[in-house]
Amino acid sequence: MKQRIIIVVVSLFFVVSCRTKSESNATTEAAQEIEVPTPDFQISLAQWSFHNAFLGPKREGYWQWFVKTLQESPDDILLGDADPNDFPKMAAKFGVKSIELVNTFYYGKVDDQAFWDGFKQRCEEAGVSVGLIMCDALGNLGDADAEARKKAVENHYKWVDIAKFLGAHSIRVNAAGEGSAEEVAANAVDGLTQLGEYGATQGINIIVENHGGYSSNGAWLAGVMAQVNMDNVGTLPDYGNFCIERGPDGCVNEYDRYKGMAELMPYAKGVSAKSHDFDENGNETQTDFYKMLKIVKDSGFKGYIGIEYEGSTLSEEEGIAATLALLNKAIDSIQ
Repeated sequence: MKQRIIIVVVSLFFVVSCRTKSESNATTEAAQEIEVPTPDFQISLAQWSFHNAFLGPKREGYWQWFVKTLQESPDDILLGDADPNDFPKMAAKFGVKSIELVNTFYYGKVDDQAFWDGFKQRCEEAGVSVGLIMCDALGNLGDADAEARKKAVENHYKWVDIAKFLGAHSIRVNAAGEGSAEEVAANAVDGLTQLGEYGATQGINIIVENHGGYSSNGAWLAGVMAQVNMDNVGTLPDYGNFCIERGPDGCVNEYDRYKGMAELMPYAKGVSAKSHDFDENGNETQTDFYKMLKIVKDSGFKGYIGIEYEGSTLSEEEGIAATLALLNKAIDSIQ
């Protein structure tokens, strides 16, 4: 894609006594159009990077409480010091122009058009646009029960509509379900196809993140994408979400993240640069950002790479800044 920029060139011709009238022109303006390539990669900021600021401190049994409260009184999950409504201006401080929203921060606002009118205005005032909305807690698109699966599909419709209103290109969904890998894949293909058909009517992409379970197996998710085979259904490959199974002490079955990224990138409509901790040289300790970016580049992808900081050593603002600096260095290294 190329970006057109109009440059106005002003030439001043001063009158001197020895010139004729035709030679002594007044100030003239000539507008000439030139084409400047748009950068292959641009950086966005995922709202989850500020989840502690919005949700407040965790405690034992937190996530069970979170799920229950989200369904019963969604605004009560927001126990942090920061307001999710301020995210546009919080993101703008880092110089990014695109943001990625998390639907659970606005779960109770899904039918509140006045709220979204105001949020859109906040984005315009901050000089940012919404690129995508990450959607969770809406049911399993790979549910084994056909009616429950259809309900999950329909639960996403309103977020598709909100994405369209805000000018986003995609909603991020999950391909979750119960059963064998083959059973969940077949059900996820059905659910994603149904949702993809609705998304197409609104001009919105439906993109699946590797987000635990079977979806963190790159070959499995790539296989689902190949079966869906729709232009507006794709992936959001995440650098760090390749844990297939977790145990009490962490991940017990992790897929090779570089292999997984290579498998998912042909279907990518966005990329999530997950980060946790950094060494003294500013490199992420769990993921080689330079290696990941080469995989992204080699796939032919061009578009937004989203910062998603989930670390605990640095503050959220420090972690975002560190991820931004590393991403910029990695991008510069392959230009």
